[in-house]
Parts: sequence; structure tokens; C-alpha cells
Amino acid sequence: MLTLLLVAHASAQPVRSPRLNAEAVLLLDADGRTIFEKNADVERAPASLVKLMTLYLAFESIERGRVDIEDVVTVSPHASRVGRYRMGLRTGEHVPLRVLLEGVAIASANDAAAALAEHLAGDEASFVDRMNTKGKEFGMAATRFANAHGLPDPLQRTNAKDMALLIARLLHDYPAARTLLGGQTFIYRGRVYARHIPLFDDPLGVQALKTGFTHEAGYNLAVAAWRGGQEFVMIVLGSRSRAQSFLDAKRVLRFGFVETGLDPPEPERVRPTKKSIRVRRAAQATP
Repeated sequence: MLTLLLVAHASAQPVRSPRLNAEAVLLLDADGRTIFEKNADVERAPASLVKLMTLYLAFESIERGRVDIEDVVTVSPHASRVGRYRMGLRTGEHVPLRVLLEGVAIASANDAAAALAEHLAGDEASFVDRMNTKGKEFGMAATRFANAHGLPDPLQRTNAKDMALLIARLLHDYPAARTLLGGQTFIYRGRVYARHIPLFDDPLGVQALKTGFTHEAGYNLAVAAWRGGQEFVMIVLGSRSRAQSFLDAKRVLRFGFVETGLDPPEPERVRPTKKSIRVRRAAQATP
């Protein structure tokens, strides 16, 4: 199990820190050691990273036999009215629980998260109580959940350290979540729901990822990568665009690979001096 002791990782060779757009970042290795951090303790809005706890409690309920993954969930008026992003669930509609799990993980569907919460706890408020209880059990001292989906609420707060702890626990305790959070498409009611994540196509070892966005939070990411037999967990909070969040994640992962010896350091680029430019031009002009 990942023992998330957030102690600094000392590299034998100093590596230039990545330039980032995000407000807060944390990269941990498999032992929970901090490879890189920026404002990891600063309070932020989690946006849809909240759904990591929703998924955790769903998997826990399945494991304990409280619900079955093939349960058919009846969509309530409340769940059908939850705002974007949505699967377009309708009041009274019957949806398999496994489809709601895909909707939460892949489409980040807020209506699916609300329907799942109600099925697991009777109503969303009771489910939120479970979320906060589990957060305290994990030691997520900076986190307060207010809903099951991550839409803005002034009470809903977290930081990068707590979110790193949460995704690490989810992936360790319920390995099926790795496959779910690594999915890019699913089909419901004849419609294909797809998410286009360039990090999955980059040779960085990214296998599980959850996005989040609100105007308040900015663009958030929770990422797990496996490379060279090593596991990395990363949180990116408050990037200014979706593309920038992926670029920040890529830069931090590459930094981590160098720090842990998986990749060699990139050679420093030496700026040419006026003298070297004149020498080069003279050499090129010589017949």
C-alpha cells in the first residue's frame, strides 16, 4: 500500500524545475515521497476530482456486498436536474450501476454521480456525510466535500496533498478503478461518450486520469503513471486551460523521470555568444 509520507526526495544531481502554469502541483513516487511540489498545501476548489471519492465509496459498497455492479438504478428528479456536464439522465430512467460508474469516470457526468450517490446512500446529503467521514479516515485534513460531483460550492475545498492521497488509495484498494480511469470511450443510449486525453498517447506511462474544471477551480488533473517498474501519482490544480493542464502534467512527469533516474537529464542549451556567432559565420564563409 502506498504509505503517503510526504518527505522530500533528494536527487544526486540537481535538475531544473519545470516552468508551470498551474497554481498547485504535487508529484509522488510509489513510496509516497515528494518528487516535486508547488503550493501543495494551498486550499483549492477540487471541481470533478471530487468524483474520485464518489468512485471509492462505490467500489467499497460493491466489495462489501451492499450493492451489485449490475444493480439497476432508478434516476430521481434531483439527479436528472444536476447541471453540466451530463449524460442526460431522465427522471424515472433505469440505468445499470456499472454504466453510472463509466459515466462518472469517463464522461465526468454530474447527473451520473448524483444518481450513484442516491443509490448508495438513499440521498446525496447522506452520501456526502460518508464522503467526509471517509476523508477523515484517510487523514484528508484539508478537504471538505459538499456534493458528489464537484460543481461549485463555497464549502467544498481541498489541496493537492489530499487529492494525491485520495487517488493513491483508490487505485491501491480497488485496482479495477485503474481500468475505469484509463478508459476513453463508452456508449450509452446509442451515444458514444469520448474524452480526448493526449497524455494517454504520450510515452509517459499514464494509465489512469481524472479531469476537473469549473471557472473557480480552473483545470485540474489527477494522474497515475507507471514506468520502469515505478509508480507515480500526480495532482495538477488550477491550470488556465485544458491544454495547459496536460502540458503542465507532461513537464512534471518528465522532471520526475529524471529525478528518479529513469531518464537522463536534458543537456543544457548554451546561448551562443557574439564571438561564437562570428567564428561560425567565418567558418561557413571559408571555401
